[in-house]
Amino acid sequence: MARITLKQDHELEPHALAAVQAIEASGADSSTMRGLAHSQALFDNYFKFYLPARAGTSIPEELIELVRLKIARHNDCFT
Repeated sequence: MARITLKQDHELEPHALAAVQAIEASGADSSTMRGLAHSQALFDNYFKFYLPARAGTSIPEELIELVRLKIARHNDCFT
């Protein structure tokens, strides 16, 4: 199975590093951000979409959570 290495702090662009540090300061996992940072364009575009969507500004947070749980269940991932 292929694995993506996670970028270390010294390998991140300044705004990516700031985002990673903010996530980690809140106690959350920054693995997705560190993995996506291999492509700065992907990183930037993904979070332009994801962060507003996850904040419930374009889709209600309740719906986001229901979809997340449905996807997890569909993939036999019990989070």
